[in-house]
This record gives sequence, structure tokens and C-alpha cells, in this order.
Amino acid sequence: MRRIRLPLLAGFFLLTCLLLLGTACSDIDGDIISTRAALPDLYEASIAELQDGLEKGHFSSVDLVTAYFARIEEVNLQGPTLRAVIETNPSALSQAAALDAERKAKGPRSALHGIPILLKDNIATRASDGMNTTAGSFALLGSIPPRDATVAAKLRAAGAILLGKANLSEWAHFRGNLASGFSGRGGQATSPYFPLADPSGSSSGSGIGSAIGLTAAALGSETDGSIVSPSSRNNLVGIKPTVGLTSRAGVIPISVHQDTVGPIARSVADAASILTVIAGRDPLDNFTLAQPPRVPNFLDALKPNGLKGVRLGVPRLFQGNDQNIIAAFNTSIALIKSLGATVIDPAEFLDAEEMLASNNETTVLDTDFKVDIQNYISGLLEVPTNVTDLADLIAFNIAHADEELIPPFYTDQSEFIASENTSMNAAYFAALAADKDLGQTRGIDATLKKFNLDAILLPTDGFTSEPAAIAGYPIVTVPLGFQPDNVTATAANPVVERAPGLPFGISFMGTAFSEFDLITYAFAYEQATHTRLKRLAFPAAIPKTQLADVIGK
Repeated sequence: MRRIRLPLLAGFFLLTCLLLLGTACSDIDGDIISTRAALPDLYEASIAELQDGLEKGHFSSVDLVTAYFARIEEVNLQGPTLRAVIETNPSALSQAAALDAERKAKGPRSALHGIPILLKDNIATRASDGMNTTAGSFALLGSIPPRDATVAAKLRAAGAILLGKANLSEWAHFRGNLASGFSGRGGQATSPYFPLADPSGSSSGSGIGSAIGLTAAALGSETDGSIVSPSSRNNLVGIKPTVGLTSRAGVIPISVHQDTVGPIARSVADAASILTVIAGRDPLDNFTLAQPPRVPNFLDALKPNGLKGVRLGVPRLFQGNDQNIIAAFNTSIALIKSLGATVIDPAEFLDAEEMLASNNETTVLDTDFKVDIQNYISGLLEVPTNVTDLADLIAFNIAHADEELIPPFYTDQSEFIASENTSMNAAYFAALAADKDLGQTRGIDATLKKFNLDAILLPTDGFTSEPAAIAGYPIVTVPLGFQPDNVTATAANPVVERAPGLPFGISFMGTAFSEFDLITYAFAYEQATHTRLKRLAFPAAIPKTQLADVIGK
């Protein structure tokens, strides 16, 4: 019934005008109808479309937050129980009202003014908002960070609304051998493209929430694959920035050498808009001091002919073994060539076999986590559970097994245990140096130089993330295709790993701080294909609430 109220109301006004003032006032009816027609569909609404509607007064940021809260309510713990969101921000509506008032008085602060954004639940927010920051674990429930994470503070300063905290693979998938998307606090998140499907991780909830319009966009974090993989699986654009382009201050860590924070969104333009806001130097994260002195406006990279004259290389040893993905990828190469690019195929890494066999990354991450998580916890103002380090976290899980070590699928914490048994010894420093050599010197940089490439092209679901992870280099992924309808769905154990309609992406990978160029290539490909809307989420996973249902209520 709610969906017909606006047309009925318009008709009432028109009839009143005809009776009292004559047909000239039928313009009022036209204004109401055109305004309703101008309301964007929140499943796909871009940041630019939302900003345009806010500027024209078609709806308010309060309306946006109200609609997104209702959409979360429909599918998060009800309906298909996607478990994308751990908690919503109890201050979001009051912040939206303040930003609406500010817009009327002064105009918008930025392209993100009044736009709701979800944050992965390892990105700290100030205690006064009323949200937790826990990496999905009960061990940090109620903990109080000293301030917003720098990326959250940058979003807030730009006028964005921090809508809530997205579910994730607990501890950014570093506790043990668990399904992607599970956390003790959030439960098992699943993809909206097939019932009970693996959403990929660790930024699982950020991917799910962005995919079906539970938010305008989201922030994720990546150590190895945790932005690009859930973006690929949930039919999205993800930007994994160079380590040091975005600050990690206030982000629950795995590794100071590999962690990075980036946007997950429905379009390259939206991701570029967010990256422009969150990038930049930060004295709280000395890795950011290595970046170029000026952050570009990444929206300037959006060039429809951006692949013309570009040289891309395909390292086939890293493409994976999914034949459906490889077939779609091969088709994309032909399209990319038609857009003016030269594709060198194959363009193998000189150290490909060595990289595939290396265990250096495990040594580095295990050792870093033990040190970095203790540093994070020691900086908290309050920790009600009294955990102080990794040993305490392991003990906490054992003591709270009914919440954290839930049988039959979620009992493992082998990664924690392996990390606790490490030390910063000669083997660690050797592994760190070897990773830099494998990923940068003899890896990505050597391959770019050998074949005179501008970037590397790969299926996102292949062996894509590790070279960039150990190098600390950027990746941009965009939708490539979907598993065919004749694929047989695997059993949910606890999640479905392969099924009809599950999305996958294509990635552009480059050297340090080459995000601007990668965004240019990704945008040109996106605009030529528009793959995202070729298949929607399964019907029950698509929320029905739209702006028309909440405006004026």
C-alpha cells in the first residue's frame, strides 16, 4: 500500500487545484510525479545520483539513513539472514539531521556529504557514536579506542555518515581455518547471489552490503585478497591501495607490512570518490609518508577511452583453474584489445614458480600479527574483557567456546596458535626481505619492465592477490561475469563454494602508487561492459524498501 500513496496524494492535490484555481496549478502534480520518478533505486544508486537528489531536495540524508536501516532490517537477520551488518550506528540519524541542516546553511562539504558508508568492523570509530570495534570477536566487545581510525575521521570530515559496522571473517580471517564471512559476533555471512553461498572475505559484510544497496558503499581492508576477493564474489568494484596510500591508524591489524584500507562499491566512480577522501599522509602511520606529496582526485582518472594505447600483460601461471572464469577472461581480452589496448599474452613473472611455492608470507604475517595486535590492544582506552595480547585472545576463545569456538564448523584457531609461537628472529627478517624481492623487484616491477607494460591483467579469482600483497602494490577489480546456470551447486559446508550465478571479477594490478592509472583502465573496461547489472542477487536477498517508502514518515 505504501507504494501507491504518492500517486494518490498527487491526484488529490491535482483535483484540489482544478476545483479551486484551475488547470494552471497542475504543475504541482507534475512536480510531485517527476520528483518521485527521480528517486534513485537504492539497489544500484550511485554516490553522484544520491548527492544530486540531496542537492535538489528530493530526499534528505535522514531519509537515506532511514531507508538503509529498513533495508538492513529486511535481509540481515530476517529473510535470507545474510548477516552482512554486525551493528548499525545509533547516532546515524542525528548525524544525518545535522548534515541536512548544514547543507541548507552552507552547502555540501564534499561529494560524500550526507552519504551513508558502512565500515568493516576492524575500523575504529569514536566511542561517542555508540558503536563497537571488535574484528567480529567478543574479546574486544566494549573496548574503547582513543579516536576514530584515520580513514573514518576523513570520511566524517568529508560529511559522510558512518552507517554501521560490517561483518567480516573474524580477525580479518586470521584466527584459523574457518569459512569466509564468519565471526563470533556476526555469525555466518553469506552472498546475496545464491542462498548460503560463500561471500568471500575477509571484508565479507562490506561486499554484501554494497552489492544489494544496504549502504551507498563500504570500506574494507586487505592483507591478502580481503578487498578484491569479496568484491569479485559480490559483483563489485574493489580498490586495494598501495600499502601507505591510506592510513592504517586505528585499524585492527594483521601486518604492518601488508595491511591496507580501501573502498568497495558498485562502480569505479564511487570507489574513486571514496579513495580520494581517505588517501593521504598521516603522522600516525609512518608508511603513508612514502606516498607522493599530493593525493590526486581519482575522479579525474575516469576516462572512457582510458585503455587506448595501454600495454597490459597476462601472467597465465596465475590465472587459476576455473574454466568458466578463464573463458570469460579470454573473451574480455578480445574486448580490451578492441578498446585500443595491446595485450601481451602470456607475460609470465620470471619468479612465478618460486612465488607460487614460497611460504615467506606466512612467516611474515604470523610474526607481525603477534606484535601488531598487542600494540593495538595496548592503545585502547578500555578493554572490559582484560585481554592484552594474543595469548589472552587464545585463552578467551577457549573460555568462551560457546560464542567463539562453535561446532562443527568454527572451532579452529590454528592461525592464532601458529602466530603465538613466532618471534622476530633471523628467519622472519629473511622472509620479509625475500617477499619484497619476490613481489616487487623480481615480481611485479620486473614483469612490467621486461614486457614494457603499464599494468598486469588477471582474473581476480586466480593467483592475483598474493603478488600484490607481498609487494604492497595496488589492485583494482571490476565485475567480469557469472557462473553459468548449468553449474551444479556444492553442498553448504557450512557455505556453498560454487553455484550458478556466483559473480567473479577481473583485476588490473600495477606498481606502487599507480592507482590513478589502474582506475583509468578499470573505468574504461567497466563502461564498455556494464557487467554488474547483467545479473541481480537472488530475489529474497534484494531489499524492497526504497526512498519513496520513507520520505515524509
